[in-house]
Amino acid sequence: MNVVLTVILAVQMLAALGMIGLILVQHGKGADMGAAFGSGSSGSLFGASGSANFLSRTTGILAALFFACTLMLAYFGNAQPRTGSSVLEGAAVTAPVPGAAASAASGAAQIPGTSAPATSSAAVPAPPAPAASGAGQIPTK
Repeated sequence: MNVVLTVILAVQMLAALGMIGLILVQHGKGADMGAAFGSGSSGSLFGASGSANFLSRTTGILAALFFACTLMLAYFGNAQPRTGSSVLEGAAVTAPVPGAAASAASGAAQIPGTSAPATSSAAVPAPPAPAASGAGQIPTK
């Protein structure tokens, strides 16, 4: 299965690079008008109007191949068996161990470059409550 995905991805990347090259080689619609009045090089490798048909068809074929490879990659990517219904369910959940040392429970111990306080986590005072709420916080002139 891994080899199939690698081959499909390689074909998709080659089709994308081929489309980029062919689109950059093609002339716009305005370039045909200039060639009709004599300016530009109408005698090209594929003839006067042969390059438009050849390049357009090749670009269309490569676009269809790119689209098919994209659909196959999406199908094979979703066909793999899952352990849960969500990506987040498979994430590792770490919870603090009850009765752990005070430095592990302390918020300062989790910051690199700081030392943990010598007090236990039960002796850490709670932060003070806000002095005023609502209209009392609006500054007056």
